Amino acid sequence: MLIDSHCHLDRLDLTAHEGSLDKALEAARERGVGHFLCIGVSADNAGAVKALAERFSDVDCSVGIHPLDVGPHGAPALDWLLAELDHPKVVAIGETGLDYHYEPETAELQRASFRLHLQAAQVTGKPVIVHTREARADTLDLLCEAALPQGGVLHCFTEDWPMAKAALDLGFYISLSGIVTFRNAEALREVARQVPADRLLVETDSPYLAPIPYRGKPNLPQYVRDVAEFLAQVRGESYERFAEQTTTNFARLFPLAHVRPA
Repeated sequence: MLIDSHCHLDRLDLTAHEGSLDKALEAARERGVGHFLCIGVSADNAGAVKALAERFSDVDCSVGIHPLDVGPHGAPALDWLLAELDHPKVVAIGETGLDYHYEPETAELQRASFRLHLQAAQVTGKPVIVHTREARADTLDLLCEAALPQGGVLHCFTEDWPMAKAALDLGFYISLSGIVTFRNAEALREVARQVPADRLLVETDSPYLAPIPYRGKPNLPQYVRDVAEFLAQVRGESYERFAEQTTTNFARLFPLAHVRPA
């Protein structure tokens, strides 16, 4: 069994599946994908991801505010976040984090929001899903400051090995997406070779960042199989071993997830 550890099911382009999310998920299941983590990115979609998790037994979700969705008023209220997290199928916090590539002018607001999510993680014990882009030092500083015993994951990782190693040392996992298949991603493939087997996850981040040979097209959860097969080859492992290991890792990191054995 394989798990898509990060997908945006409420945002998929379902044209290839006649507009049906049921058919899109079934196509993924037919390729061996047994579970999906649907990610919250804003106050507006918190209800949507929870509804999807309630609808499908093999879907869990997270709730949080993406750094590029932090509004002019800054971080959400802690009471709001804690209330949203108090749901049996919300197994993680996020995605949260820092993105200075697109909106460096909101860095202070982003840091305040990230700190609030980390505070919620301290209160609830749920792991955090971290988005980080061109904000390496601040991301690591805030994670170190929070010192979360349950850790979390740096999703759709695009940084270098020193940052990955620093995150691993803080107890975090590394999740890789279709970006690792891109021709110019050799540095990321080197990260993929070095991450310990028990700290690696795989994701689509669909509908974004479709892997080769689908690059430029809408991404779908079924393509996590392509990413996993590629990563297994890069790491010199069998696909079956890679799928089993990353599934075990997911269940360890997200112990509240409703993962059913294959």
